[in-house]
Amino acid sequence: MVSNGKEETVSDGSEATEIYIGLGGGGAPDGPRQSLVLKRANRHGLIAGATGTGKTVTLQGLAESFSAVGVPVFVADVKGDLSGMAMAGSPTAKTHEPFAKRAAEIGDSGWAYRDNPVIFWDLFGEQGHPVRTTVSEMGPLLLARLMGLNEVQEGVLTIAFRVADEQNLLLLDMGDLQAMLAWCAQNADELTTKYGNVSKATVGTIQRQLLTLESQGGNHFFGEPALDIQDMIRTDDQGRGYVSILAADKLMASPKLYATFLLWLLSEMFETLPEVGDPDKPKLVFFFDEAHLLFDDAPKALVDKIEQVVRLIRSKGVGVYFVTQNPIDVPEAVAGQLGNRVQHALRAFTPRDQKAVKAAADTFRPNPKVDVAREITELKVGEALVSLLMADGAPSPVERTLIKPPCSRAGPLEVKERAIIQSISPVAGKYDTVVNRESAEELLAAKAEQAQAAAIEAKAQAEADKQAALAAKEEAKRKAAEERERLRLEKAAAREAAKPSFTEKMVQSAARSAATSLGRQVAGKFGGQLMRGILGGLFK
Repeated sequence: MVSNGKEETVSDGSEATEIYIGLGGGGAPDGPRQSLVLKRANRHGLIAGATGTGKTVTLQGLAESFSAVGVPVFVADVKGDLSGMAMAGSPTAKTHEPFAKRAAEIGDSGWAYRDNPVIFWDLFGEQGHPVRTTVSEMGPLLLARLMGLNEVQEGVLTIAFRVADEQNLLLLDMGDLQAMLAWCAQNADELTTKYGNVSKATVGTIQRQLLTLESQGGNHFFGEPALDIQDMIRTDDQGRGYVSILAADKLMASPKLYATFLLWLLSEMFETLPEVGDPDKPKLVFFFDEAHLLFDDAPKALVDKIEQVVRLIRSKGVGVYFVTQNPIDVPEAVAGQLGNRVQHALRAFTPRDQKAVKAAADTFRPNPKVDVAREITELKVGEALVSLLMADGAPSPVERTLIKPPCSRAGPLEVKERAIIQSISPVAGKYDTVVNRESAEELLAAKAEQAQAAAIEAKAQAEADKQAALAAKEEAKRKAAEERERLRLEKAAAREAAKPSFTEKMVQSAARSAATSLGRQVAGKFGGQLMRGILGGLFK
């Protein structure tokens, strides 16, 4: 590499204290060298400029410079052309002549084509290793921001997470969360009593938002194996930092998912990495292309969260660099945290453009030799207004700078080339196959099946009890009828037994006959006498 008394680097990057950005003074031979002090690289930065002014080339050059000194890098590749970092540039490429000329102009005698260690990532698993996290790791607050839930809906979502934790139900993928919410709706009355109001209507609204998120590809993002952050903080056997390139061309169609993913990634870094203050060089550097997507139509709570993470993650040794077309795309609260600035050309055709020019001019430390407001509209491709934090932490005076060209390929890889790079990746095979272990969806389904089986069994038992009761009733009726018949027969038998025999009947009949005859005789005689007595008395 080079040594000019102002900075010193070595070929392996082991003793590097700064990285070369470009030559100030508009590229004049005697212009001041613009270098980024590695100890201040975690103070974040901004790369801005209109389309076609060289932002991507600047980003690529910075990323590979960080990699060369052993700093891992994460890059969101919006257009797909950053994939070329995995391959060395070529003298036959159409960019060779302007790049070689620029390297000569800035006196970069060490400029030469080289590749970089790269790991490709893709939320959809199409152009890189899948990137996943679990619903539990995302958490209710960030997930609510992702779905645009109001406070009431966010509260119900928080209750669902709380119940899942209490019942040891893992929320891994969207199926788990949907099953958990369905369970909450079924048990709304019980949950309302214990945690607060849970209405079926609110749960239904959340479910609809989940369907919308699923249609945007969110189902690819949630699941296992979840990303191990340490896989993005790697160096190769030469001590170079791996460049993790996220394929974001398809992801851009889902800006909410894109923004939330990046915020989640930063949050995970913040929670995982130890506190280190200002290390000699960053532990990791993020480049967020199309940064305006993080903030367009974002609720204040989300912007506040981004500001908080950006402010605090510095002490973890992580630098965050936003890449956008217009510096006013970044909210002031976040922009105030960005110490290193590279401003490419802006156009002042509209009132908004003019506002952006003024805003950009006001953010730089003044330099009497540079009329920022004028020159910012006159910058050529590959030129930028640069202000970097110096070793003492103060921003350097703004300089019109000719940016160092990248050493890797400027343009996308072919499909076959990408596949080869992915096949030799240090994480090859680790994330490529989805793991669906037992979690909330399966456990709740099992509980539902058990409840259904218990209900069926209870119904069958009730039916059996009913049939048994009917049978017992019929048996009781039968026994009662038999008892009645027995009693009837006994009574009949008793009556039969009480009746006289034939002989007794003959004797009784004869006795009755004799008694009757005697009675007649006595009665006749007595009656005759009586009558004669009476009548005789009458006719005397």
